[in-house]
Amino acid sequence: MSAACDFITLHTGQKMPLIGLGTWKSERGQVKEAVKYALSVGYRHIDCAAAYSNEAEIGEAFQECLGSNKVIKREDLFVTSKLWNTKHHPEDVEPALRKTLGDLKLDYLDLYLMHWPHAFERGDNLFPKNPDNTMRYDYTDYKDTWKAMEKLVEKGLVKAIGLSNFNSRQINDILSVATVKPAVLQVECHPYLAQNELIAHCQKQGLVVTAYSPLGSPDRMWKHPDEPVLLEEPGIKKLAEKYSKSPAQIILRWQVQRRVVAIPKSVTPARIQQNLQVFDFSLTEEEMSHIGSLNKNWRYIVPMITVNGKLVARDAGHPHYPFNDPY
Repeated sequence: MSAACDFITLHTGQKMPLIGLGTWKSERGQVKEAVKYALSVGYRHIDCAAAYSNEAEIGEAFQECLGSNKVIKREDLFVTSKLWNTKHHPEDVEPALRKTLGDLKLDYLDLYLMHWPHAFERGDNLFPKNPDNTMRYDYTDYKDTWKAMEKLVEKGLVKAIGLSNFNSRQINDILSVATVKPAVLQVECHPYLAQNELIAHCQKQGLVVTAYSPLGSPDRMWKHPDEPVLLEEPGIKKLAEKYSKSPAQIILRWQVQRRVVAIPKSVTPARIQQNLQVFDFSLTEEEMSHIGSLNKNWRYIVPMITVNGKLVARDAGHPHYPFNDPY
């Protein structure tokens, strides 16, 4: 593993770098160069997903940068991908993974996550919709999907499996049937959505937590005009001045210092490099608590759709929708 990046050990014994490159919303035409640049400056963890529709281009970057005769060997890199909501039917799980492996030009993944607990209608349309713009759901039990994911570990196609966007009750539900335990939970997490209870729950159960949108996802499609802007938070700006770091670096340092993995997305070389430079300083206990106390339970990432002229939470009507529980 690159000395530039500290790591955390999963229950499988795998070492997962605490900072990875996120690739959600990284455009085709930009993501290949972003991944190549990230690898060149010391990233050894790349977070992908079938639903981001850019895995084939990331695969081109891997093909150019990885290999037994290259600086970076496959075993030096930690690659995550995710099973999309349309592929929860147990028969669809392995074919979905094999498509991801083909696109990424890899023989195995280090980690494969179930992207959401709820399923959409089976098929190749990522977002199957009714004429009124509401989603077409499927009601496959996520425990059945999990059992199919366990077989991928047995076959050596993935080294670890995990969950994304699951609440604590749903995690317990998976643990009650799992013969292969989930290694990671990936959720939205930042100072305004600190996820303290959920993180404590995961750590007790032996899951590592990965924070997506750790900087508050400033480039989302759906934004509230009155929402708080995390990178403008006065207390964080003050710490940035004190340590001669950026607000983003302070926020990422807070996560890694509390042993939460963070996967900031960027396609800008200077920011990609800066996001990794969080291992050369530490925050005091008081500063850590201050950042932790900024929590507003503010969830930036709730997929929204327009139905009858109104913005509504896209998946809130699904029985497995995760965000109706407190955590």
